[in-house]
Amino acid sequence: MTDPMTTAHVRLMQVGGRELRVATWRLDMPSDHLPVLFFNGIGANIEAVAPLAEALDDRGFVMFDMPGVGGSPEPTLPYTPVTMSRTAAKLLDQLGMDEVDVMGVSWGGAMAQHFALQHGGRVRRLILCATTAGMLMVPGSPAALSKMVDPRRYVDAAFMEKHFATLYGDALGKTAGKSSHIGRLTPPTRRGYIYQLLAMVGWTSAPALPFLRKPTLIMMGDEDAIVPLINGRFLHALIRGSDLEIFEGGGHLFLLSHREQSVSCIRTFLDRPLLEEHGHEENRQAA
Repeated sequence: MTDPMTTAHVRLMQVGGRELRVATWRLDMPSDHLPVLFFNGIGANIEAVAPLAEALDDRGFVMFDMPGVGGSPEPTLPYTPVTMSRTAAKLLDQLGMDEVDVMGVSWGGAMAQHFALQHGGRVRRLILCATTAGMLMVPGSPAALSKMVDPRRYVDAAFMEKHFATLYGDALGKTAGKSSHIGRLTPPTRRGYIYQLLAMVGWTSAPALPFLRKPTLIMMGDEDAIVPLINGRFLHALIRGSDLEIFEGGGHLFLLSHREQSVSCIRTFLDRPLLEEHGHEENRQAA
């Protein structure tokens, strides 16, 4: 399989006083579609989601490593969803983008929600994958969560191999994608990982989500041990007019284990005509 990073433009950029490792795909190519701004999961580097960026080959794609993650230098001070959303908006400024579709997975799904609420004028549509409304969430299994917060999953291959099914479910583990995914991971620094954890302490989007006026797709796996499906149903109830797509047999990494289905679902949502979007909203309100 071709390395999806070979088609990416990767560089370090100074953005709002931070140095970030940024990867972009196809921004110099003509497209009828808006680019996608992607927020990654906790501790995950750009390479972890590069296959998705490559698969959405008819549009631009932008992703960056959080401070202390992947190739972005360690942060000196902690950050919050507010300050990091502002940084992401400044990155779009530097890349010459006024409007994007926004997508986030897990921890990054919370960031995507916050970005859409804080910088709504720059967001057309929103995709939330395997994520929650923050502190108002139903937690996953204790076994999975205990492994999730342990940074050894990034630095100890044997630890990751042993606990992969507990963390991410059986679906990806039964495919060749398991070893490929593990091979793409780069460990975050201890400070970078801790600051990501701290950023969401006490944060919740729940009070604001009923006022979110963006077409939203919520994608969840029904076997996710880290973010149980009920969290997606909660988001769906809060976000007016949202769509909920459930991936049968999908664990936390259903974007990789159910790649073709995921890409098809994403494309269908992002390319849905605006007229159909309005009709969908009216039908929801009538119901």
